[in-house]
Amino acid sequence: MKRARLVPADEASLPLALDFLRAGEPLVFPTDTVYGLGAPYTDEAAIRKIYRLKGRPLDKPIALLLAETNDVAPIARTVSDLAWRLADRFFPGPLTLVLPKAPAVPYWVTAGGEGVAVRVPDHPFARALIRAMGTPLATTSANVAGHPAPITAQDAYAQLAHGVALILDGGPCPGGMESTVLDLTGPSPLLLREGAISRETLEVVCGRLLDVLK
Repeated sequence: MKRARLVPADEASLPLALDFLRAGEPLVFPTDTVYGLGAPYTDEAAIRKIYRLKGRPLDKPIALLLAETNDVAPIARTVSDLAWRLADRFFPGPLTLVLPKAPAVPYWVTAGGEGVAVRVPDHPFARALIRAMGTPLATTSANVAGHPAPITAQDAYAQLAHGVALILDGGPCPGGMESTVLDLTGPSPLLLREGAISRETLEVVCGRLLDVLK
């Protein structure tokens, strides 16, 4: 099997990246947190390939990366006042919000659930790629399940070089830590994963978070 092409993540490589995505090939690209493995969220075959490459359980949903905060509206069935406050405060940035999904969001990114995870990355190349593609990218960390999330292109290459066709190298990810995930689909905000944004920082906006799922 051929090894992945490793190219700089810059304006010159953007057309190449779009060609791969349009051809149904998931690719690896830098974000503000860790390197992501992504494909257009409407491309079922590409999303299935992401699950296979990672060895990811099919009952684990994949987050959607958006170019702009306002792109949340077509993806979510409802966006609460609290969700907008959190988005205004932390987007773009390392916060993932789980919201009630709009009917158009396919089951293969939500693992059949009624919530959809959304984030706007604070990374110029990632946002340029999403904006140029014209659709959210279903994106998960570019690692094999159970292995560390990669913060450099070389880390991602070591794990996925034989599975993906293209890896875009943007240098070390500035955050180096996965995003914090907050579920807003229930009556109270639920912290699913504490990552780059601390529980205490969120509680300034949300009030007390009652539980953390392990």
